[in-house]
Amino acid sequence: MDAHCRAFYEQTPNAEVASERVAFGTSGHRGRALDRTFNAAHIWAITQAVVDYRVDAGYKGPLFLGRDTHALSRPAWECALQVLVANDIAVKIEKEQGYTATPLISHAILQHNADPNAPRADGLIITPSHNPPEDGGIKYNPYHGGPADTDATGWIEGRANDYLARIDEVPRVTLEEALSHASEFDFTALYVENLSWVVDMEAIERAGLKLGADPMGGTALPVWQAIAKRFELDLDVVNTTVDESFAFMPPDHDGKTRMDCSSPAAMANLLEIKDRFDIAFGNDPDADRHGIVDAGGLMNPNHFLAVCVDYLLSYRPQWPSHGEGALKIGKTLVSSSMIDRVVSCHGRELFEVPVGFKWFVDGLYKGYLGFGGEESAGASLLTRDGRPWSTDKDGIALCLLAAEILAVTGKTPSAYYSELTKRLGTPHYKRVDTACSFEEKAAFKKLSAESIKAQMLAGDAITRVLVTAPGNDASIGGLKVMTDSGWFAARPSGTESLYKVYAESFKSEAHLDELIQSAQALLSSVLQG
Repeated sequence: MDAHCRAFYEQTPNAEVASERVAFGTSGHRGRALDRTFNAAHIWAITQAVVDYRVDAGYKGPLFLGRDTHALSRPAWECALQVLVANDIAVKIEKEQGYTATPLISHAILQHNADPNAPRADGLIITPSHNPPEDGGIKYNPYHGGPADTDATGWIEGRANDYLARIDEVPRVTLEEALSHASEFDFTALYVENLSWVVDMEAIERAGLKLGADPMGGTALPVWQAIAKRFELDLDVVNTTVDESFAFMPPDHDGKTRMDCSSPAAMANLLEIKDRFDIAFGNDPDADRHGIVDAGGLMNPNHFLAVCVDYLLSYRPQWPSHGEGALKIGKTLVSSSMIDRVVSCHGRELFEVPVGFKWFVDGLYKGYLGFGGEESAGASLLTRDGRPWSTDKDGIALCLLAAEILAVTGKTPSAYYSELTKRLGTPHYKRVDTACSFEEKAAFKKLSAESIKAQMLAGDAITRVLVTAPGNDASIGGLKVMTDSGWFAARPSGTESLYKVYAESFKSEAHLDELIQSAQALLSSVLQG
C-alpha cells in the first residue's frame, strides 16, 4: 500500500478535470490516490468547505473526527485534523489516536446535541466503507448524526471544488500542533455503556448463547472487545488482525478484495467456523453494515431486514403503535416487498424511499421511524423506548439485535424468516446489471409514469409505476414497475456505463427470470425512445 500512500501526498488533482474534482455520492466523496481522485488536496478542500458550512449554519460545538482502518484513512484523517485546528475548531478524536466506527460517531453527536444548552456538534468520518484496500473516502454528518442531505453535500462539494482550484489558500497547521490541540474522547466507552438502551443485553446474557464476531480488520474490533468485557457474554472475537492491506480477506465473487459482510465469498472465513457458534456476525471496516451467520449460513440481507421488522414490531412495547404517533418502518424502493407484507400485517405504515440511507435520517432523528433499512445490509433503529440511537447505519447494534432475537424467541434469524415465508409467501429476488449507452443513462432522468405504455409485465397486469418514492416523494433516479406478484426497479449506475435492475417475484425463480427479461425489453424500448 506504500505506493498509494505516497501518491496521496505527491499527486495533485487538477480542478479543471471533471474526474479529479470532489464528487459527493450517496456516501460522501470516494476515490483512489493513484487516480488522483482521493488525495491530500481533496481532503484539505473538503475539510475547509465543511468548516465554512458549519460557520454558515451556526455550529459552535466540537467536531467529532473518526477514521477506519483503510491505508489512506490515517493520512486523510491527519490532513483533515490539520485544517480543522488551523480554523480553531474544537476537534474530538478517538483516545490514543485510534480508529472509530461510524455508528459511534453518530451516537456521540446525538448524545452531545441532546443537551439543549450545548453548542451544536457534527462529525467527519474518513472511510470508503467496504470498498477495496486501496480506496479512500470521507463523509460529513451534521447535527442530526446521520449522513448529510443533498443540499448540504451539494453546497460542500461546490465550495470544495472552489478550494481545489486554489488549494494553497487553505490554512493548515503542522501535524504535531494539530494533535496537541485535539481532545481525546472515548467513543467506545460511551457507545458500549449505552447499548442496553437499544438492545436487550440482559436477555442475551441470560440466554448463554455462544457468539462469534468477526470485525474483518475494521473499527468494530475494539467495540466487540469492549462488549465482551462489559457484559457477561460467551463472545469470541474470532479475528483480531488489523492489516491495511486486508491480506487475510478471502477474495470476493469477482476476485477483488472487498470487506463486504453481506457477501458469502468475503465472509468465507466466518462461514467456515459457523458451527462453533449459536450465532455469529461480521462487520465492514467502518462497522455500518452487518452480516448475520447462523446454522443456515449467511443470511440474505433482505431476509434479515424482514425478520428485524417483524420482531421489533412484536417486542418493543414502548414504541407507539396507534394513532398519529405510531412509528413507521423505513425501507428503500429496491428492498424486498416481504418487508411491505410484514408491516401491513402489523397494521403499520411503510415509509418507502429512494436508495441511500440519508433518506431515513430525518425519521430516525425526529422519532417517527422506528427502523430504517436498505438491501445492502445497512440499518438502524430507535432505542427500546423510542429515542434516537444512531442516525447512521449501525452494524454492531444490528448484530446484537440478531442475538436478542435468538435469545428471546429461541429461533435463529434464518428459522424466523422461514416461518415468515409460510405466512406471507416466498419471494425470489435478484439484481442484474445491464450495459447501456451514455444516451440511455441520460434518458432515465426524463422518465415518467406515462413513459410506460405496457399494460402487462411477465404475465401480470401492471398495477403501479413509480418515478418518485411514496414515502417522501423524492425522485428515485429511475423507475419502479409493480404487479400483484412482483416488481422491478431500474436506475443507472453513477460510475459505470450500465443500469441496475432489481426484481422480485412471489411466484417462482422462473417467474423472476421472466420478470427480468420483460423488464430489460421494456427498458430497452423506453430508453431508446
